[in-house]
Amino acid sequence: MLQSVQYSIDVIREEVRHLVWNGQLSRQQPIYALCQFIPGREWAWVECELERHGYLLRDRVIDLMGREDWDED
Repeated sequence: MLQSVQYSIDVIREEVRHLVWNGQLSRQQPIYALCQFIPGREWAWVECELERHGYLLRDRVIDLMGREDWDED
């Protein structure tokens, strides 16, 4: 039995932060670049969740990240 993954906007944002911090994704890339890290069968759910929160696939990854806190300057 396949278990579907729930992609809430919070889960998507956390995944984006993780990918950016690991250097796998740039803040300036379009959100669409995220699709290379999400299984194809789950991408439709991610896309719907993004649209539900007003994000377009051409928007930048940094828009999803929100505010970043820095420990050092």
